Amino acid sequence: MPMPFRAMMELEAHGPDTYVGAGPRYPWEGLYGGQIVAQALRAADLTVKPGHTPHSLHAYFLRVGDPDEPVRFEVERLRDGHTFVARQVVARQSTGAILNMSASFQTLGASTMDVQLVEAPAVLSPEAGKEVSWSQLFEMRLVDGSFQGAGEGLQWACSWFRILEDLGSEPSMHAAALAYASDSGPAWLAGALHEVQCSPVQAWRAVSLDHAIWFHRPFRADEWLLFEASSSSLRDSRGLTQGRIFSEEGALVASVAQEAFLRRPRSG
Repeated sequence: MPMPFRAMMELEAHGPDTYVGAGPRYPWEGLYGGQIVAQALRAADLTVKPGHTPHSLHAYFLRVGDPDEPVRFEVERLRDGHTFVARQVVARQSTGAILNMSASFQTLGASTMDVQLVEAPAVLSPEAGKEVSWSQLFEMRLVDGSFQGAGEGLQWACSWFRILEDLGSEPSMHAAALAYASDSGPAWLAGALHEVQCSPVQAWRAVSLDHAIWFHRPFRADEWLLFEASSSSLRDSRGLTQGRIFSEEGALVASVAQEAFLRRPRSG
């Protein structure tokens, strides 16, 4: 059985503002980037006073993680303001830093203003989608996509997703769960722009370079969320993907941007 998501987020304290976490082995080389981002966000949240919730994060993937080693999350308290709190997290293993992340938190209800200028795309329901998840922790169902471009590949897609366990009422747990799932898929959209398409014998592998998320409105990651993603640029083997995440009711709950590096798999 896979490690439940909430158990994955139960980090062990190892001294002041330092936490250790672990995760499962994945069906590819190294750790899943979404796991490290989610755990880093959780580590940062453990140092934040009550009443603040995540509003953004920016993460850089530095090295491939080793699934046979625990990950050490070192949190630096950059600022503790009345409205905003800033943290920096470095995730380390024996090889060195594998991720560096900055995260910002804001008090809830700082303003009553709520303006949304975009609408969720009109797509099929989750029940009508094609299951494309590789994990038993979440469902992801592809419901729409465009197959045109330089490599005649998928460069725009809409997928419903949700975590398959009750995450409780803590907003930061749902933010971590969204971060976990949001790393699944965008890199392959960027890869679709490549002139040599992915095949059973891959000509390239998509590796996440950095990942950014902005949280806009309250949501539950254990309920269906719609991930609209597109890729618009590929240069020097770096492909950029942007995404917007909506609730079933059409509220824009988060925005995502990710850059991936396309490389040939190691031989031997």
